Amino acid sequence: MSRLSSTVLLIAAMLLFWGIGAYNRLMRLRNGIGEAFGHLDQHLNERAVVCSQLLTRLRPLLPSEQATFDALESAQNDAQAAAQAARAKPHAGDPVANLAVASAVHAAALARLMSLLEHQAELREQADIDAMVDELKLIERQRAFARQVFNQAVAHYNQATQQFPTRILAGIYGFTEARSL
Repeated sequence: MSRLSSTVLLIAAMLLFWGIGAYNRLMRLRNGIGEAFGHLDQHLNERAVVCSQLLTRLRPLLPSEQATFDALESAQNDAQAAAQAARAKPHAGDPVANLAVASAVHAAALARLMSLLEHQAELREQADIDAMVDELKLIERQRAFARQVFNQAVAHYNQATQQFPTRILAGIYGFTEARSL
């Protein structure tokens, strides 16, 4: 074997191993987005359960606030539907963007409910309502942290897909930019 063919073969082997390593790194980072979304999704589900319980408990006690409750329930349903769509492909742009919008609407509706409860001190004195509100606040803090972890995973993945020469490989294999929340 000539020296030239050995050099060409060596370069081809190096490119092959680099391509395999880059592909595996992109897959690992994209899977990391899925794992981070799983933790976030868990907190979204917990929030949905506690919100439903709180609404069930408050509806009979505050019949004049049905519009607030309906708005929160609608926002909760929209957020759950958006989370369901994002669950399938947490690295895809559109489902995550829809979840971001639905989460913002839900957060605004939840803030209105919390403001309402601040002005209804006699309701907060009931142990079960106070416990649900405290649990909801805890879940919101945990959700915010899980969202931050998800956004960091997205940032690492996007950075890897934009670096040269990995960007070429990302384009060939369909590694598209992910959206943060």
